[in-house]
Amino acid sequence: MLKNKNLLIAAFCLVPQFFFAQYTDIINSNRPGETMSAYAVGKSVIQAELGVYGIKEKHDLLDYDASGFGTDLTLRYGAFLEQLEFIVDLQYQTENFDTPYTSYKKNNFKQTVLGAKYLIYDPYRNYKKETNIYSYKANRSFNWHELIPAVSVFAGANFVGADNPYAFGSHSQYSSSQFSISPKVMLITQNLFGGGKWVFVTNIIADYVTTDYPSYGYVLTLTHGFNDKWSGFVENQGYKSDLYSDAIARGGAAYLINSNLQVDASVSTNFKNTPSVLYGGVGVSWRYDGSYKEKQMEFKAKDKAKKNKDNQMEQREIDYQAKERKRKAKYE
Repeated sequence: MLKNKNLLIAAFCLVPQFFFAQYTDIINSNRPGETMSAYAVGKSVIQAELGVYGIKEKHDLLDYDASGFGTDLTLRYGAFLEQLEFIVDLQYQTENFDTPYTSYKKNNFKQTVLGAKYLIYDPYRNYKKETNIYSYKANRSFNWHELIPAVSVFAGANFVGADNPYAFGSHSQYSSSQFSISPKVMLITQNLFGGGKWVFVTNIIADYVTTDYPSYGYVLTLTHGFNDKWSGFVENQGYKSDLYSDAIARGGAAYLINSNLQVDASVSTNFKNTPSVLYGGVGVSWRYDGSYKEKQMEFKAKDKAKKNKDNQMEQREIDYQAKERKRKAKYE
């Protein structure tokens, strides 16, 4: 039905409940915003989300201007369980800085995260909205069940290389002289409103929690599907640490090329001048779900064969009972 950023399509209800599936008929991408959706891609499904962006900064107090570009890549793989997803999240950025006295450049991996996400509660599992055949108004009224969110948890690790200028914050002058690994954890909730036309996702994040400069933040995303191809989103992100704090507004749109391919564009800005930040980007999301569909077909074939066998056995029992009645009637 719908697609794009953090969008679980309501069509998952059409998948046989034997699967308890996270898989959707249309790609479920985290792009182009920054939130992570509560639902996994589906067991045996591989998904790649790639983007490029340009960035411009100006710091009034430190009196510098900066511009640059970056690329980000997220790889998602569903394995072992329908609710489980493994994630690799990479971001590489290059910037040129100009001050009244000098110019310099920094480039490195701004983010390298490996982790896993697990869906701990799905409000639509074993749930079916009942239709009131006597009341049009009742069927059109707000569905209070939509207030119950799906809930997931993410646990992973940040990998920061030695002498990385982006360590502990994208605007920090501090950098680690040694390679380091630190935890990243996240609580994720997701609500579907209006039958799936609106999707609201929240991420509560604790990052670099064992370092000297832990960071805590949130991301709130509201997505709306306009039709079968187009969807848009607005987003608010905030984070705070001893080195850097900020609040960012973001918006954008996505276009579905086919059920496994989506393109997107977005723009972001913050609300202060230490520094002011403006950046925009485009991206693409692609998935391979051939193995999943093969398993679906195999399951449906087995289920159909079982039903046919059950029907045959039932028919044999009916025929046997009919023969018994005739035999008894013959001797009465």
